[in-house]
Amino acid sequence: DIHSGGEDLKFPHHDNEMAQSEACLGCQQWVNYFTHTGHLHIAGLKMSKSLKNFVTIRQSLEHNTARQLRIMFLLQAWDQPMNYSDQTVEDARSKENTFKSFFRAV
Repeated sequence: DIHSGGEDLKFPHHDNEMAQSEACLGCQQWVNYFTHTGHLHIAGLKMSKSLKNFVTIRQSLEHNTARQLRIMFLLQAWDQPMNYSDQTVEDARSKENTFKSFFRAV
């Protein structure tokens, strides 16, 4: 019912994918909704292997917890470019501490 991909896949990739899938499956409407997410940016540039400016999840988990990474992504709009930086990770740590303090108090 929902299909997603990066914002760069809006056209023509998703249009072609939809046409091929509907033809193959013999249906009129392959999916009802498309979501197009923002790219992950590092130092202001789209994260990319070709630019050699990428961080793997494993590398990130050496310095951050999985919860901190989840919070970092949740603090950013899903349909806008997302930033991975020392500042966004620190913001996530701060928010995690706020949540921990709140839940200890209740």
